[in-house]
Amino acid sequence: MTRAAVAIAAVLLVWPASADAASVSPKEAAGLVGETATVCGVVASAKYAADLRLQPTFLNLDKPYPDQLFTVVIFGEDRTKFGTPETSLRGQRICVTGVIRVFREQPEIVLKDPSQLTE
Repeated sequence: MTRAAVAIAAVLLVWPASADAASVSPKEAAGLVGETATVCGVVASAKYAADLRLQPTFLNLDKPYPDQLFTVVIFGEDRTKFGTPETSLRGQRICVTGVIRVFREQPEIVLKDPSQLTE
């Protein structure tokens, strides 16, 4: 078997495992900064900050602000795709998929498309 064939076989063996990766808790997400992951938790508090420049909606998972473990952010330009998530998702268990980043020492995922969100 050639090197190229071995490399292709290795990718094909790993691909399904990464595509179906298990979800992680908001607490575990802090250790996955820079990676794409699915984070699941209960929306403990939510706020639409219409007065801020980018009009973000914040969904804080498992613990309410300011003690949240993880934040989901939907910016104003994408908000209409999600309805009124600060009311419709409050108290609900959700899963979000995306790249985990850190903003002000807080892990978060920015949602741009409803396909990133499951209830």
